[in-house]
Amino acid sequence: MADASARPGIRLRPHAKSHKCPEIARRQLALGAVGICCQKLGEAEVFAQAGIADILITNEIIGRKKLQRLVDLAQKVHLGVLVDALSNLNELGALASDTGVAVDVYIEVDVGAGRCGVAPGHPARVLAEALRSYPTLRLAGLHCYHGTAQHLRRPDEREQAIRHAAGAARETRSILEAAGFEVPVITGAGTGSFMLERDSGVFSELQPGSYVFMDRDYAFNELDPGEEPFEQSLFVETAVMSTARSGYAVVDAGLKASSIDSGLPSVWQRDDLVYQKASDEHGVLEIRGDRSLSLGQHLRLVPGHCDPTVNLYDWLVCVRDEHVEALWPIAARGALL
Repeated sequence: MADASARPGIRLRPHAKSHKCPEIARRQLALGAVGICCQKLGEAEVFAQAGIADILITNEIIGRKKLQRLVDLAQKVHLGVLVDALSNLNELGALASDTGVAVDVYIEVDVGAGRCGVAPGHPARVLAEALRSYPTLRLAGLHCYHGTAQHLRRPDEREQAIRHAAGAARETRSILEAAGFEVPVITGAGTGSFMLERDSGVFSELQPGSYVFMDRDYAFNELDPGEEPFEQSLFVETAVMSTARSGYAVVDAGLKASSIDSGLPSVWQRDDLVYQKASDEHGVLEIRGDRSLSLGQHLRLVPGHCDPTVNLYDWLVCVRDEHVEALWPIAARGALL
């Protein structure tokens, strides 16, 4: 990813919500990333405590108590945050002014995901005008992330979605610049589309996160010949606990072992095994063909969705050539507030 992002005018700011691990963040920074993204204020606090000095919270932070925590954190690190509502901006501006702390503010624009963000165009100007009332708030740019596009299966579908997103970002930037505002950064992109944003001529910062791990759902994306492939590196290790039923095996990794919001896991490099169903502590595998499994046999599962699966665990067990090389704490696990 560092190599693929090394283009004039492009910055890499990986999303740490995927790994929640300061050691991985430090390695990303060592390879040229300008900082990291977090999705929650609690995540940002964990990474700041670990020494990460440039953090963008790619979310709106709502409520006085959380905003006070945000302002406190901004006194320790270079911090950015998103806004899409005037009331939220005014509350943040008042708190930042009281303490004299500088905060980077990115106006979030809905470029197709249908989640947070103002509509493209003039609504962003209203927020930019309001920013002028708060000298410690800096208009750092536009946040234009199209999350839905990451899992559109065909390259042409992703290309069409990001073309629309880039057009919306370009229109909004033009309106702000015509009103006298500088728009230093347009940030967005994810693992499934980052090359499209990179080459759009609009985006200047990329936020992919899942590329460090990948998952079963990303494996369903068809790659364009020019797209960068990333290897699967995240696995849930499991053991066979029962073979009592002919043609099936039960493993000790069920609903509590991996997130199934994007579907059940698959069994790594075993086309003859299908993970059929899960309960709290059990996973049922169908065995296709005449092969069998033995009690205690270890298998590796590929989670359907890497981000929420990582949040289930305290540690990443780092393996190279079948030897455990390191244990990395998932320090921001459970940072939901």
